[in-house]
Amino acid sequence: MRYSFHRTELGYSGLTLHTASSGPVVGLDTLYFVLDDGETRAVGETRLNCAYLNGYAADTLLDAARAHAARTDWSRPPSDLRSELANLDLPAPVRMLFDCTLWDLSARRAGVPLAHLLAGQAVAIDHATNQTLFLSSNAAFDARADAYVARGFRDLKIRVGQYFEADCARLARLRRRFGKDLKLSVDANGLWSVAETPAFLNRLVEYDVAYVEQPIAPGNWDALSRLAEGSPMPLMLDESMVGPRDVAEIIARTGAAQGRLWAHLKLIKTGGITPALAAVRALRRAGVPFMIGQMNEGSLATAAALHLACATQPEHAELYGADGLADDPAGGLTYADGRVSAPLTSGLGISFTAPRANDL
Repeated sequence: MRYSFHRTELGYSGLTLHTASSGPVVGLDTLYFVLDDGETRAVGETRLNCAYLNGYAADTLLDAARAHAARTDWSRPPSDLRSELANLDLPAPVRMLFDCTLWDLSARRAGVPLAHLLAGQAVAIDHATNQTLFLSSNAAFDARADAYVARGFRDLKIRVGQYFEADCARLARLRRRFGKDLKLSVDANGLWSVAETPAFLNRLVEYDVAYVEQPIAPGNWDALSRLAEGSPMPLMLDESMVGPRDVAEIIARTGAAQGRLWAHLKLIKTGGITPALAAVRALRRAGVPFMIGQMNEGSLATAAALHLACATQPEHAELYGADGLADDPAGGLTYADGRVSAPLTSGLGISFTAPRANDL
């Protein structure tokens, strides 16, 4: 079994990613891992420039990935290698890289789309997704909202957290322009204080906000529970949902929160499809609504989240990450009419042409 790494920078056409927690992000520092046994070729992807999410520098992630690849016997069964990943001291983005590659390998060897393997039955590789409106000038914000709605995307998440009155003004403009049939949510990325959040939540009722994502910083579960108890809309927890302990916390508090604490699962936080699937099963048993989502990422990482969403049918999905990338070496996703789809072929269903100039 041969393996290789490839690294490249992905960029969007006319879009700068900008949230209250990340600041401006001009591109995606992306790492690919390829396994090739001579008959089957599998590929996974992870993003390296996400220190604002997890604290890891890009070089730290790259070194950890190289070290693990060098000491691993990749000819062993993919299921065995996936099972061992959860117990290894590896950063979550690195575990995601290997876990998704191994799932792609299993599905390609089985000759079925990955979602079929995960679900145990045939499912469509097609799912609804929201789109996000980043911090930007009012003109850029309005133009991008117009473009999304014109393409059939009527589920929009608004990044907020810097100036609340300006955030409200933008929500008001969206409601005036598109009416009540537009689904709006907001994401504060943990920037609000515990003290100001109740007033902010009550104010957002005016704009018929479906849910508020991560209003306060992660770590204070008691405060999140109290806020959810008094909130007029659900609170979707993103940065708070990292590992099994967080899944257990939200399940334990769902009764007191009266069903208004929801979970946002991302492969780059959980460490791949395997732990995310375990989280989905636990949340579903407990009746906790969840979202399958992602950061802004390339087509392979997006496809991994898409296949998981198609297999598990979450209440919400955030799969816009590869929409509009100008130079992605992987391809096959289609965005239209508020949905994203992938070809009904084996594995992730995504083609990959290695960026040779950036081979590692």
